[in-house]
Amino acid sequence: MIDINLLRKQLPEVVARLKTRNFEFPEKEFLALENERKEIQSKTEELQAVRNSLSRQIGQAKKSGESAEDLMKEAAALPEKLADLEKQLGEIRNKLNNLLQRVPNLPNPECPIGRDDRANVEQWRWGTPRQFDFPVKDHVDVAAPLGMDFDTAAKLSGSRFCFMKGEIAHLHRALAQFMLDLHTRKHGYTECYTPYIVNASTMYGTGQLPKFAEDLYSARIGGYEEEGEHELQYLIPTAEVPLTNTVSGKMLKESDLPIKITAQTPCFRSEAGSYGRDTRGMIRQHQFEKVEMVRIVPETDSYAHLKEMVKNAEEVLQLLELPYRVIMLSTGDMGFSAAQTFDIEVWVPAQNTYREISSCSNCEDFQARRMGTRYKGKDGKTHYVHTLNGSGVAVGRCLVAVIENYQNADGSVTIPKVLRPYMGGLEKIEPPAKKA
Repeated sequence: MIDINLLRKQLPEVVARLKTRNFEFPEKEFLALENERKEIQSKTEELQAVRNSLSRQIGQAKKSGESAEDLMKEAAALPEKLADLEKQLGEIRNKLNNLLQRVPNLPNPECPIGRDDRANVEQWRWGTPRQFDFPVKDHVDVAAPLGMDFDTAAKLSGSRFCFMKGEIAHLHRALAQFMLDLHTRKHGYTECYTPYIVNASTMYGTGQLPKFAEDLYSARIGGYEEEGEHELQYLIPTAEVPLTNTVSGKMLKESDLPIKITAQTPCFRSEAGSYGRDTRGMIRQHQFEKVEMVRIVPETDSYAHLKEMVKNAEEVLQLLELPYRVIMLSTGDMGFSAAQTFDIEVWVPAQNTYREISSCSNCEDFQARRMGTRYKGKDGKTHYVHTLNGSGVAVGRCLVAVIENYQNADGSVTIPKVLRPYMGGLEKIEPPAKKA
């Protein structure tokens, strides 16, 4: 949530910055609510002044032996009037809060300005795409004989799910284990195991609610025949949600920071509005695995942490020897909570292009304000933490990249060297017919 004081002091500048995100701030509604708030607060202050004055007059009257009956009657009517004003003020604050809930984060001034991904700016590339001397197949055709089964998944769950068995399932698990080991043993993250179902306040804390409710899978916990309330809960769209919210509502010490945590979880997304896009294979699924990195840091050096996080994700692909590029997202292409985002896109040979495999974002204090997470600085003052999140990386898309970049003419897939210890020393995954 953006700081309401920025809106009060720098409204034209904030409105202009939000326009670069394709967001039209409801300026008239905000100003009307603000005027109403100021009016009610002014009336409240006036009544409080009257109450204080009457209190003094009553005290003086009693001290001098005069009758204070009329003054006391007047004073007795004030609590009800003040309570009514307080109720009105609470309603106005709720309306302002509801308005702010739907406002995206302010973009960092360094972000390229543009309406969509066409304005993204490439930063650098790593690796050279492999030149094949045989017709390249996509991951679906390569992996189907190896144990990747979309038909069975469709029978069990519907479209955009994947069923894997045998060595291809093992390779998928090996990728996740390799990523976790790299981030925990070398990059200094603490591994976590999180719930896959969270409550609404947790989704609100990181900005998924209320704006993206249609993108989430939800369920009511408990039987409908039981007494009591049945809170609507949500399957996580990313481990960012439970990991970041571990500090919700906390007052931390600066010495507690930075907090660096990681987790491998399934991610559940309805992909609302994306029908017809990437319907083949594992690129865009309703359920997929991801290793997520989260950092909770002081406000003073969050952008240095963002650079480190991008390097952490890059190293995954470098060790796998997968070509990629890094791009800075434009103001119109960034996620709701992000102030600045770098995407890492891996080379996918069958599509002859780079596809997103990691997104690393600095949310500054946007999520911290929603979660109520602050820290006591060395200066003795209270500050909101800055939160960062990044994919380290998406396991399914990484599997796609490995299958396509390491495919062979005979239908086998060479295992990247760094993964072989996780595969029991296996160097290739071969079709059953070839094994025979």
